[in-house]
Amino acid sequence: MQLSRRALLRLIAASAALPAAARMTWAQAYPARPVRIIVPFPAGQASDTVARLVGQSLSQQLGQPFVIENRTGAGGNIGTESVVRAMPDGYTLLLASLSNAVNATLYKKLNFDFIRDIAPVASIGGGPYLMVVNPSVPAKTVSEFIAYAKTNSGKINMGSSGSGSVSHIFGELFKMLTGVSLVHVPYRGGYVPDLLSGQVQVVFSTISSSFQYVRSGMLRALAVTSATRSDALPDIPALAEFVPGYEASQWYGVGAPKETPAEVVETLNKAVNAVAADPAIRARLAGLGIDPTPMTSSAFGTFIADETEKWGKVIRAANIQVE
Repeated sequence: MQLSRRALLRLIAASAALPAAARMTWAQAYPARPVRIIVPFPAGQASDTVARLVGQSLSQQLGQPFVIENRTGAGGNIGTESVVRAMPDGYTLLLASLSNAVNATLYKKLNFDFIRDIAPVASIGGGPYLMVVNPSVPAKTVSEFIAYAKTNSGKINMGSSGSGSVSHIFGELFKMLTGVSLVHVPYRGGYVPDLLSGQVQVVFSTISSSFQYVRSGMLRALAVTSATRSDALPDIPALAEFVPGYEASQWYGVGAPKETPAEVVETLNKAVNAVAADPAIRARLAGLGIDPTPMTSSAFGTFIADETEKWGKVIRAANIQVE
C-alpha cells in the first residue's frame, strides 16, 4: 500500500509530536512516586537538617514523599557519585553544598566531574561562618587579631574540621589576604573542647556550633565571614570591613543527574523557590544561619562554577592535601 504525499506528511508530523506530548505528560505527572534526596553527610549535620526541612515542604507542595537518604564518606563524594550514576528521571536528587565545589579541586582522582555530571536545579540559601577566638587571645577586633598574629607568627593554632574542610579553606583565605601565619590543626572529631580550653586559639566555625559559647562568654566572636553583616547577627562585623575582598559563605542547593528532563528541573526549581518564599521556612533557615537565595537553575549553575573556580585557587595556593 502506498501512502499519498499528504498522508505521509501527516504521519511524520504526528510521530514528531509524540515525544513532546510524552514529555508534557511526564512533566505534568511529576512526581508520580517518592523522590530521594541524597545527603552526602551524616544525619544531624547542617546539610541534613536543611535537606529534611526542604524535603518536608516539597512533599507538601508536590504531593509525594521526599525521602532523605544519608550516604556518607570521602568528604561527600560517595553520596554525590551515587546521584551522578542514578537514572536522570528526577527521582534521585542531591543536597549540594560548598563542599562539592571544593572537592572538585581537592580530590585529584574523582570518578565524576561535578559541574559536568550534576545538573543544577535550585539554590536553597547560604550563610556565613563565625571567626571565633578563645578569650585568652587579647584581640577584640579583627585588626587587633591580625596585629597579634603577626607579632606571634607561627604560634597561633587554627582548628578546623579537617584538611580541605569548609572551616579550613575559610581560614586559608584569611591567611592569604592578611599575610598572617597560623598553624593549622585539623580534627577528625570536634575541635570545640580544645578551642574552649585554649589549646586552639582561633576557628572559622559554623554559627550553630559556636554561638552558644559566644553568648555565654566562653568564646569571642570577631566577625562573620560574609561580605556584609548577617541579619541574624547585626552587631557582629563582617570580615570584609577589616579585610577588603574577603567573602566566604556556606551554601546549599539541589542537584540532579545530568540529562534530567528540563521540565522536571523547572518543576523542582519553582517548588524550591516557593520553599524559600515561605515565611515559616525562612524563619527556620534563619535559625540555622542561612539566608534563602532563590535562583533560576541557570543562575545556580553559574554560581557553582564561580565558587568552584574561587576555592580551587585557594586550595592550589595553600597546597591543601586530603588527609
